[in-house]
Amino acid sequence: MAINLKEGSDDSAVMSEINVTPFIDVMLVLLIIFMVAAPLATVDIKVDLPTSTAKPQPKPDKPVILTLKEGNELYLGNNLVNNNDQLAEQLDKQTNGNKETTIFFQADKTVNYEDLITVMNDLRSAGYLKIGLVGLEATQNDAK
Repeated sequence: MAINLKEGSDDSAVMSEINVTPFIDVMLVLLIIFMVAAPLATVDIKVDLPTSTAKPQPKPDKPVILTLKEGNELYLGNNLVNNNDQLAEQLDKQTNGNKETTIFFQADKTVNYEDLITVMNDLRSAGYLKIGLVGLEATQNDAK
């Protein structure tokens, strides 16, 4: 049973209800945009990383990832770096010249240690002293 408390019918009265339909439409459009854009913001270079038992650190919003693959192929993000001079130049572009930016450095476990140190020396020469080494988390089976 419903009760009508209005006396008479006045269609021009002010409506006090909130219309949330436009808000929901905007939120759904934003959700779709973020679902499409999120996979594009990741680095897609496959590397066989060694494992580590250290606690994982929080990842920044836009990390600068440097990858050294087997065969000494060096990538900054998804872009191939041909020589060491290009590395400093491309790093300056990506970090807007901010030398305090942490460079996340990942290398395939088959890469020669000397090659790894050479790239780290190139980073130091370019003025980037904050280098974060990337590895996989060790599982309980790996720790034994």
